[in-house]
Amino acid sequence: MKRKQFIKTAAAGTLLPISLNGFSMKSWSQSSLLRLLGARAMDSGKVFVLIQLNGGNDGLNMVIPLDQYSNLSKARNNVLIPDTQVLGLSGVSATGLHPAMDGLRQMYNNGLVNIVQSVGYTSPSFSHFRATDIWMTGSDSNENWTTGWLGRFLDGQFPAFPTGYPNTTMPDPLALQIGSQVSLSFMGPAQNMAMSITDPANFYNLVNGSTDPTPNSHAGDELAFLRLMANQTNQYATVIKAAAAAASNQSSKYVSGNSLSDQLKIVARLIKGGLKTPVYMVSMGGFDTHSQQVDSTDHSIGSHATLLKRLSEAIYAFQDDLKLMGIEDRVAGMTFSEFGRRIMSNGSGGTDHGAAAPLVVFGTGVQSGIIGNNPAIPSTVTVNDNVPMQYDFRQVYASVLADWFGLSTSEVSAAMGGKSFNPLPVFKANLSRINDWAEVSGRVQLYDVQPNPVRDSATFRFYTDGGHLDIQVFDALGNRIAIPVSGRFVKGEHTASWETKGLKPGNYFYQLSHGNQRTTRVLSVL
Repeated sequence: MKRKQFIKTAAAGTLLPISLNGFSMKSWSQSSLLRLLGARAMDSGKVFVLIQLNGGNDGLNMVIPLDQYSNLSKARNNVLIPDTQVLGLSGVSATGLHPAMDGLRQMYNNGLVNIVQSVGYTSPSFSHFRATDIWMTGSDSNENWTTGWLGRFLDGQFPAFPTGYPNTTMPDPLALQIGSQVSLSFMGPAQNMAMSITDPANFYNLVNGSTDPTPNSHAGDELAFLRLMANQTNQYATVIKAAAAAASNQSSKYVSGNSLSDQLKIVARLIKGGLKTPVYMVSMGGFDTHSQQVDSTDHSIGSHATLLKRLSEAIYAFQDDLKLMGIEDRVAGMTFSEFGRRIMSNGSGGTDHGAAAPLVVFGTGVQSGIIGNNPAIPSTVTVNDNVPMQYDFRQVYASVLADWFGLSTSEVSAAMGGKSFNPLPVFKANLSRINDWAEVSGRVQLYDVQPNPVRDSATFRFYTDGGHLDIQVFDALGNRIAIPVSGRFVKGEHTASWETKGLKPGNYFYQLSHGNQRTTRVLSVL
């Protein structure tokens, strides 16, 4: 068996976690994109933290569309939070946060949070495993990629890896995950770059960097390689241990018993301790809320409220810690989940697997506000109705790579598997993108389709100041079924007809796209 094939097939079995404050940690090394981010991080000191919400977070219960509340109450009256308890946001009247998220609300009001509405992808998967793979790899839903969006370019950049690493030029791991899971995001084309980091107290052959003799055979070669990996892992453990010893947490806002807080405490400590690692991933589970999502007598509390409270508390304390450490301008973070939940609640006081959901991006470097419109909620909802996608999740990835880490357009495209996605105005770094967004937002308007409900033919009406735009139609499951309008239009009001014969009765969503601007409305077919 060749070394590459052996590594590829056996890597998952060689992961032995380092324990730091009770959490296992895994490090990712040299894919070319991670190397590039590492170089950028060494120059700028910037760090990005990914917070994975495992299970499929109910976005409609986290970021609540108050302007859709009447229809929402018909769809999920056994889980919906009373509108009087929704936390208001400064300068926003139509959108609020779950009452358990006061910390995140304070951050929003202080200009530290950007909410991206209805993030997903076309033809979504409702399988936890498949949906997670799509988010980690950055593939389309009909593609099966084995490489991650942060590990796209492994071969070629460091063909001798792992020999010779770490070194004085690149002494630190380029990505760290705290917890037991190994993210597919960091998978390269030839091998899994998730290396084991053993307990720092149990270093093997660390001082001289040697390995014990092995048999002169294929098995011996493989054993020698594993020992080399173990030594390398221990060296990474050394720098992690040194960074942890060089700093201490400053915030008093961390809440005991909150697993996410404990993970983010470690991240803050390592950043302050001098680790040059540019990407961290932490996670919390429990978001697969099929039943008993809320307390039956008080919908503002319950299992999902507890999760959101812990999420909000942890991010709030982490941001406070970064500020007290004097490193807040170097760090940004983002929440994400493999999918959202259905619009309609189920009979068990919960919600089932859905499509799009909001993302929260936070830090002093974000452009505070809300990107996109509140999800459109039909007046009559079926069990199949989903929140329609407004923004592709890879647009958010592109925003992180382009506007936070400063990668070029070609570098971003390469990280996205050769595809191009328009970044969103999430970060302050790109003022032109923010200004363009503000300009475009006032240049288009989508009106109600006529008639609605429709039997045979629908007429779209829209206004533009000029330029290219599309109108796409999605079914209740989030599959794109038609693009009735696509082209350049002169300034003014326009109409376009679309034949609906052959469509099954039910709710559909039509979405006008102009640049990064999205407006979505509901179309009912009789």
